[in-house]
Amino acid sequence: MLGFLLFLLVVFGGAGLWVHLKGIEYVLVHQRWVFVCFFLLPLSVIFDLYHYLRTWIVFQLHSAPKKHDERVRNIQKQVRAWKEDGSRSQMCTARAGWQTMSLRVGKYKQTMRNININLIDILEVDIERQVVRVEPLATMGQVTASLLPLGWTIPVLPELDDLTVGGLICGVGVETSSHHYGLFQHTCEAFELVLADGSLVRCTKDENPDLFYSVPWSHGTLGFLVAAEIKIVHAANFVKVEYKPCHSAEEINKVYTEEVMKKSENDFVEGLMYNENQAVVMTANLTNQAEPGKVNSIGLYYKPWFFKHVESFLKTGPGVEYIPLRHYYHRHTRSIFWELQDIIPFGNNPVFRFLCGWMVPPKVSLLKLTQGETVRQLYEKHHVIQDMLVPLGKMSEALRVFHKEIKLYPLWMCPMLLPSQPGMVHPKGDEDEMYVDIGAYGEPKTLDFEATATTRRLEEYVRSVNGFQMLYADCYMTREEFRQTFDHTLYDKLRTDLGCEKAFPEVFDKICKKNRL
Repeated sequence: MLGFLLFLLVVFGGAGLWVHLKGIEYVLVHQRWVFVCFFLLPLSVIFDLYHYLRTWIVFQLHSAPKKHDERVRNIQKQVRAWKEDGSRSQMCTARAGWQTMSLRVGKYKQTMRNININLIDILEVDIERQVVRVEPLATMGQVTASLLPLGWTIPVLPELDDLTVGGLICGVGVETSSHHYGLFQHTCEAFELVLADGSLVRCTKDENPDLFYSVPWSHGTLGFLVAAEIKIVHAANFVKVEYKPCHSAEEINKVYTEEVMKKSENDFVEGLMYNENQAVVMTANLTNQAEPGKVNSIGLYYKPWFFKHVESFLKTGPGVEYIPLRHYYHRHTRSIFWELQDIIPFGNNPVFRFLCGWMVPPKVSLLKLTQGETVRQLYEKHHVIQDMLVPLGKMSEALRVFHKEIKLYPLWMCPMLLPSQPGMVHPKGDEDEMYVDIGAYGEPKTLDFEATATTRRLEEYVRSVNGFQMLYADCYMTREEFRQTFDHTLYDKLRTDLGCEKAFPEVFDKICKKNRL
């Protein structure tokens, strides 16, 4: 033990000296992995440990529901104080921009009235009604840690641990079960909000339905979300995953489309595309039994990153394995999909995984906090993080457009049912429609990539096929283009009825790069 401690002292001491000699800015820009490995990873472990212990204690003591009402009253008090002060500036949450999962750090918080929203807990698991009531800053990691031991889960569980319930409702959330259930918002039964006048309102499909359908994608511009009720479903021990490698664009489209439309046969469907002619389509189903020798606990720290593991099936051919449910839910967490390979190039090396894999991943919030202006500009100019939702029938065409514009791989392909319901996002017709989320994360390989022009061409294409852009990412649309993409009919009505014009900015003003506050 003493020898190990001396080793750590030498390593961390040497790293500290090297950083001191080179300068912190040099390290953050040119050798970012040094800062991440020696500083951010240990800090992330400490943060996760504290948060896990706090959540476990609160859940076991059932203290969150008792404090929830008091915290909501405090939010109402802050909003009423804003009114009494003359409503001189619009409101937003006081949560720091670097704490969100989006790489965007909005400047609007510097000029608006900040309202403290300290709501981070699981409030209640109601087995009889089959719902879980949660606060908006509860994370997906908290949800799985709390529900799975009870034998329950939620129908759509986006895989990154730090995604919050509020972000997935007021923004958007999708997962490989979305071809059954729709987006995260479509699995919600009720929302509770503090409105611009300080009142507390509950809304469902039957009670205040206009507000219920308008909250998703509103990005906190109709009120402050303080609680949500989400459906729960029975969990299982494992997910049986079948890997189906494809070796041509035609085969990819055919296999993927067929598996998505087999809704009764597949609990989960996912695709990872590794170049324009190679992809692995995965189908998965919940099960309580696993075949001997075929269990792969992919979430263990020393295991290969999931996207690299999937890629191996392009060489070995089709395969079947059983993944523990929680490991499946968070299969992309350790490598932040594949973003971590750009930060720690040797992160999937077996030696690194064995020695340091238990600390991975670094908190996205800490990466944002420490990136500095130089790194932020490099990411903005030479990095893509986009999720575009297009009709399933246009997937093959959309993949060709993505290849032409950014030539970035892997691409994530996640199917989703888009119900014909009121709100900002719905099919153009009167019937439900199957869409696919194409996720692009990384450095484009096209020689003529230019962030603004290239992204605008992608946005134009997505608009032309009645698609949508996830708004956590950089958005370059004009206000007119934005309103053409997203249906503002009900949203505008609610903003007028609830007196939101003075209280909150419009969604466009909050998220679009061209007009960002």
